[in-house]
Amino acid sequence: MKKTLTILTVLSVMLFMGCGDGEKKKDDPYGKPASTEQAKPVSTVPASQRVDLTNKGIGPIKNVELGETIDMEMAAKGEEVYNMNCTACHKVDKKFIGPAPKGILERRTPEWVMNMILNPEEMTKDDPLAHDLLLEFNGSPMANQHMTEEQARQMVEYFRTL
Repeated sequence: MKKTLTILTVLSVMLFMGCGDGEKKKDDPYGKPASTEQAKPVSTVPASQRVDLTNKGIGPIKNVELGETIDMEMAAKGEEVYNMNCTACHKVDKKFIGPAPKGILERRTPEWVMNMILNPEEMTKDDPLAHDLLLEFNGSPMANQHMTEEQARQMVEYFRTL
């Protein structure tokens, strides 16, 4: 009887010790110290609607000067390039497999747009906004169409007409 009572006491003590005292652990079970930084707030605005006119993206384009008026000849070439390469995934004025380009220059810099066209793999990997777009569009990555800088610039001019 005494032996049974001792075993039950030991098991009870182990049970209470295993439950903890309700205090949050400061370290994770793998020995990593808990982060003292607070989590960044998650935006409730979808990436396709978010406005960021400061981010130039990641890639070869560092500066784009848009004229005060639209270069209609360049825009026409951009429309041809867009129709040949992009319409399988993008519709001008509505979400499809990818976001709609209509109004894109009201939400993104021309440099960001061109870098996304020219460098989609690195953009979705290292640019937070491009990564959020990838997630918003069900992980469908933008295909690299191997455009030239001239073609990307023509498409930006076309986007100005939308």
